[in-house]
Amino acid sequence: VQLVESGGGLVQAGGSLRLSCAASGGSFSTYAMAWFRQAPGKEREQVAAISRSGIFTRYADSVKDRFTISRENAKNMVYLQMNSLKPEDTADYYCASRSDWRDSVARARTDYDYWGQGTLVTVSS
Repeated sequence: VQLVESGGGLVQAGGSLRLSCAASGGSFSTYAMAWFRQAPGKEREQVAAISRSGIFTRYADSVKDRFTISRENAKNMVYLQMNSLKPEDTADYYCASRSDWRDSVARARTDYDYWGQGTLVTVSS
């Protein structure tokens, strides 16, 4: 499975960005997906996750009500809509996938098998 992120960039605080992740090489509808982020000097943390059907989602407390994860199985795409961005959202953002036949979401980094190369999001104050 190959994952390619896009959509990162520089934005002012309060602005919005939409990240996209294109998946190839596998059966996308059987994968649960997630977005993680890693800021300099910090651990990689999960931002949001979505089950293979799209029915179930979970968010980190720090992004609830600001970020929305979604997916289009017909297009092998997963998205992260980020609104009301804050300087502390600055990080490299990674798309990740895991095979999952139970239509669930998983939180731990070690639960995910495949990763993209990351896209940088910089939020200026």
